[in-house]
Amino acid sequence: MTAQTKYEKDFLTFWNEVNDNYAYLDQQKINWLKVKDIYAPQVKQVSNQQAFIKFMEGVINECFNGHISLYTNLSSSNRIIPSGQDIFVEKINNQYIITDIRKDYKAEKSGLKIGDEIQLFQGKAIEGQLQQFLPKFTNNHTKEMYQYAINMLFAGTHDANRIMTINRNGTSITINADSIKLSAKPALVASKQLNPTTAYIKINDALGNTNTIELFDQALDSCLLYKNIIIDLTETPSGGNTTVARSIMGRFIHKALPYQQHEFDETAFQTKRQWVEYVTPRKTQYKGNVYIMVGHWTGSMGEGMAIGFDGLKRAKIIGTGMAKLIGAVQGFTMPETNIGFQIPTERLYHINGTPRENFIPTIPTKNIEQTWRKILEIK
Repeated sequence: MTAQTKYEKDFLTFWNEVNDNYAYLDQQKINWLKVKDIYAPQVKQVSNQQAFIKFMEGVINECFNGHISLYTNLSSSNRIIPSGQDIFVEKINNQYIITDIRKDYKAEKSGLKIGDEIQLFQGKAIEGQLQQFLPKFTNNHTKEMYQYAINMLFAGTHDANRIMTINRNGTSITINADSIKLSAKPALVASKQLNPTTAYIKINDALGNTNTIELFDQALDSCLLYKNIIIDLTETPSGGNTTVARSIMGRFIHKALPYQQHEFDETAFQTKRQWVEYVTPRKTQYKGNVYIMVGHWTGSMGEGMAIGFDGLKRAKIIGTGMAKLIGAVQGFTMPETNIGFQIPTERLYHINGTPRENFIPTIPTKNIEQTWRKILEIK
């Protein structure tokens, strides 16, 4: 019997860690045994680290969610979603329509607009290109699987400009979606007055940075007398941690309150561990009306804050569906290649029992432009 290569060993390590710890195999109806049957013979052909990374990226697509990923990539690797994604495309009546666009990112700056129909991507028809991202364990691909594949395709790879041929009001236009370079990153927290009664605070993908707590406090302290406060979470695709989230939410309550539920499988004992996480009051309480802006780039801890504010009955949530990043993640390492990866190991729920990924905003919108129209109506 031929000895296992280090790539075979690491694939089996990965497969076992997911089998034992991934919290959503049943919920997503993933046939993980079938995944092993498909990929175990293929890994025997892998002979170098680069090929193994590419191979593992294909395995990860079987889970069709942006919350499972490797900690390393290649120049040819796909951008991580949603943080590396700047347009949201949906298949509507067999057309691929840009239904939302990330403000001040490459696609928008390059000229793409909400409502554009993408006819070709990299000069090729779209449908066939989606196949590389669809799970191989089934031929019955769900809407969620297709949306994952669409998100991945139009996020593009690190090493290539995204060339899109679009139909705009009957005119065919070819646009390089990566033609414009981005300027410096925005401040972690930004604030301003929207009108005489309404203040606005935006968190720019900084829910994992504890410096955000002090910056948010400073912004909120200057807005305590406003009737309304808007908290913009539409740019939080990378998630964060509960310390930052609880610190922010703690400024809006006067007693300890639950904000989300956790569920963890103790597989070896065929039981589950469940618990409720609380927010405690912190510093001076803001007592006015609170509105939380969310969107397709509200991910992970941003989603947790949205369901938290809703569960606390402390805010109205305005926006589109969120990034739907499932669960709380944990990191692991494949020992032979030393490649790290993350998978969701705990299920997360609104305190009313709704899975976080199924939460619908209180005031639903179709895109960021419509969200802003709703915000500007607040007086």
